[in-house]
Amino acid sequence: MTLRTLAAKMGMGLLAGAAMLMLGFEVAEEPARAPAQASAAQASAVPSGEAPVIAASAPAPAPVDPNFTVRRILDIPGPLKMGEYHWDESGAPADGPVVITVDLEAQVLSIFRGGYEIGAAAILYGRDDKPTPLGAFPITQKKAKHVSNLYGSPMPYMMRMTNDGISIHGSDSVAPGFATHGCVAVPTAFAKKLFEAAKLGDVVIVTKGERLEMGEAIVRT
Repeated sequence: MTLRTLAAKMGMGLLAGAAMLMLGFEVAEEPARAPAQASAAQASAVPSGEAPVIAASAPAPAPVDPNFTVRRILDIPGPLKMGEYHWDESGAPADGPVVITVDLEAQVLSIFRGGYEIGAAAILYGRDDKPTPLGAFPITQKKAKHVSNLYGSPMPYMMRMTNDGISIHGSDSVAPGFATHGCVAVPTAFAKKLFEAAKLGDVVIVTKGERLEMGEAIVRT
């Protein structure tokens, strides 16, 4: 299976923590350290005939939720071309947490449900003077028929990521030589599927050149 770059591993702990909170998870505090073992002097002070007190071991780390671990990557031969997308829900759970990842370097968006990649598409993103921000962003608004109030451009199947209008939306111009004003544009047919699969509060993770492989956590602290 061809290994593709997937923007899903967060190197920024705070942003990943925020993503987990939006997904309904609590960020666990660092477990308390186990009590230090008694010194030789302390051991000699134990009265004869009494069993020494054995320090409790540190609690085991919490297991990684399989819903947020890469359990399947779509078998797509070669890098995605502009305007190309793939969608395959077969074998994936019908329900489960949804995470959308965007890799600006590879120009690829992926959607995971329950850890299974069910869709991937080539994208357009913001040019240098209107960059697409990096980070973890919950979807705060969805609108199937939307027109930009700044540029007058149609933004079908819009899913808002930031208060200043950065969104994922459909476009019929996902082709070489094009860029956006900061949004993430995908082929319109793919945008419709994405719109139907994602819901308000689902997190979009935008990175640049991060890579995930099978078994790795999609969202981590």
